[in-house]
Amino acid sequence: VQLVESGGGLVQAGGSLRLSCVGSGSAFSIKPMGWYRQAPGNERRWVAAITSSGDNTRYADSVKGRFTISRDDAKNTMYLQMNNLKPEDTAVYYCNAVALEKHTGRLLELWGQGTLVTVSS
Repeated sequence: VQLVESGGGLVQAGGSLRLSCVGSGSAFSIKPMGWYRQAPGNERRWVAAITSSGDNTRYADSVKGRFTISRDDAKNTMYLQMNNLKPEDTAVYYCNAVALEKHTGRLLELWGQGTLVTVSS
């Protein structure tokens, strides 16, 4: 079972990127639910979250109005649309998910490997 992020890259300030997070693992039911980021020298911080039903979202104040979190449950994929990017958004972005092992009912917390977003001024 794993999560894989993609979509990071280098963008100029004011630009946009869309990150994706795909969960895989046939023995698990995976529900990606949050994005975090870690800037160089800083701790990992929460960015955005979406409920298991997908009908409610929350954002850190620093990204509110610029970032949009969404999820396609049919594809086990979560997205983070990032608009009007700023140099202070530069970080490695990680997705977070809850995975339910179908046969045992065991719950796992999953993290992806991260995708680097660099915003130049």
